[in-house]
Amino acid sequence: MILSEVAQKLGCRLEGSPEIEIRGVAGIESAEAGQITFLANRRYFPLLKTTRASAVLVEEGIALDRDATLPAVAALRSSNPYLAFAHALELFYQPPRYAPGIHPTAIVAPLAQVAPEAGVGPYAVIGEDAHVGAGTQIGAHSVIGAGCWIGENCRIHARVTLYAGVRLGSRVEVHSGAVIGADGFGYAFGEGKYWKFPQAGIVEIGDDVEIGANTTIDRGSLDDTRIAEGVKLDNLVHVGHNCQIGAHSVIAAQAGLSGSCVFGKRVVVGGQAGFGERCKLEDGSVIGGQSGVLGGKTIRSGETVWGTPARSLEKFKELFAWYGRLPELAARIKGIEEKLGGK
Repeated sequence: MILSEVAQKLGCRLEGSPEIEIRGVAGIESAEAGQITFLANRRYFPLLKTTRASAVLVEEGIALDRDATLPAVAALRSSNPYLAFAHALELFYQPPRYAPGIHPTAIVAPLAQVAPEAGVGPYAVIGEDAHVGAGTQIGAHSVIGAGCWIGENCRIHARVTLYAGVRLGSRVEVHSGAVIGADGFGYAFGEGKYWKFPQAGIVEIGDDVEIGANTTIDRGSLDDTRIAEGVKLDNLVHVGHNCQIGAHSVIAAQAGLSGSCVFGKRVVVGGQAGFGERCKLEDGSVIGGQSGVLGGKTIRSGETVWGTPARSLEKFKELFAWYGRLPELAARIKGIEEKLGGK
């Protein structure tokens, strides 16, 4: 499409020729003529001089200084260039989709309800009383358990497993290898051994949620496990039974939540963070990567914490600076001890 159409669709102010033909998008270093790129980090401003892109998404007030030997580049002005670039990607890239209908090798239970507009891939299994909404795609070898409910326009990639009774809203994307609804880690000790505590709850996932590859979400034991709308879970995240994750929270790879954790809205969790049982994160809290939040602890709204046990970022930085000086301090103490001993 021509650049003026792109600007209109993205809601950007255009500086430059509106008739430039745009064929795609690319990073600022690899972009070529006919492509759009973006610049959101001021550290990369020097690349504006040499990018070969036909147009660049930038904030207002940023001058497009160019190498005189290169063609001029148009500007698409946006208050959030990174978000605008994400929308530009949507314009030019569409993921492959299954054709509507059920593949001949798929197994669909007689009482399952699959919308005619849905697509079910090779060797997928749909259990009794399951519901698959219009526009939803079920990937090859995926298993949708009995009584599951999947809303409209979801994307269930290959080899996903939904245990019985799992409920997904609309526009949910679940990547390969994810397991949703397995039993939580609940046992009672008595008579010299562990007895399984029945996991009678389900998993409920809201609209516009994305679940990464090989992520696991356990069903509730008595209450349900709930993932609210807009939540994004990276690969290899574990969500324990009865957890509640608030709307538009994001959790990076290899984070692990013990049972009954409660996260508020817009919580941000770094990779490999761990959470003890029944901890609480209030709205807007931020947890640094590899942090450990002890069981029962509450992180207050808007607070940023880091380290194990997790503490305020300011305190963590202060302690971390001292950790780096420990060898020096140990040598000084040893010298003092030697002098005192010599006396």
